[in-house]
Amino acid sequence: MLSAMRAAAAFVLCLLVPLGAYGQAPGPARIGVCVDPDRFEAAQAAGFDYVETNASKVAALSEEEFQTLAAQVARLRIPLAASMSFIPGAVRLTGPDVDPAKQMTYVTGALRRLKQLGVKVVVLGSGGARRVPDGFSRDEAFAQLVDFLRRVAPVARDNAITIVVEPLRQQETNIINTAREGLALVKAVDRPEVRLLVDYYHLAAEGENPDIIAEAGPLLAHAHIANPKGRVFPLDADESPYAAFFSNLCRIGYQGRLSVEASTTDFAAQAPRAIALLRSARACGAK
Repeated sequence: MLSAMRAAAAFVLCLLVPLGAYGQAPGPARIGVCVDPDRFEAAQAAGFDYVETNASKVAALSEEEFQTLAAQVARLRIPLAASMSFIPGAVRLTGPDVDPAKQMTYVTGALRRLKQLGVKVVVLGSGGARRVPDGFSRDEAFAQLVDFLRRVAPVARDNAITIVVEPLRQQETNIINTAREGLALVKAVDRPEVRLLVDYYHLAAEGENPDIIAEAGPLLAHAHIANPKGRVFPLDADESPYAAFFSNLCRIGYQGRLSVEASTTDFAAQAPRAIALLRSARACGAK
């Protein structure tokens, strides 16, 4: 009981941290959820501000299926603002089988569709597509990722979309596993359309210091969260040491979106609890 009270107190204290060098107080928190289209309406009913869905699945739809999805999105009162899982495993990003023409054909079609749906942020997680083949140079693989992102940045710009690099834990891929590595990639690309995502789940899995968020500053453009104990919906302040993650978001005046990317056994009951927790954490001491 005492440890739970201390964790909750630390969580509350993070809301009182003054903003740092980046200045402006954040606007209202935008809390979303990563779901397939069959849960869009449930997400809206639960109170989420937006939904995030799988880009590879959108790209793979037939034209008829895509038009059905577009009509569904148009009926929603909340936007489909973000999309994850940008590149399918069949479109290689590293290794000897990289095909730039195939990459560009896929990216052009996918981003065009996502723009039509209103998407503003596309997440480059895609652990399978970027996995470095055994025996292949890591330095060359990193250079391939830089080249890919520089080539697709103008396509993203033309579609008013920001691509965010998502570091993934080592169990999911073997390159860009930490936010520090993701930040290095974003800086190497050096294009305004390419920024960083920090996911609390992967941050915790890699044991990385959340202060990397403060180092990223304005290069951070999107965030994900899950309770790392089971990769489930975050529900309570004392279930994980969230405080430093949120205090760093407050410190940089983060105004981007925060998506729950997690499983749940009871969406209708747990979604409102997760939203309430995250809205409180993102309030940054505002009264």
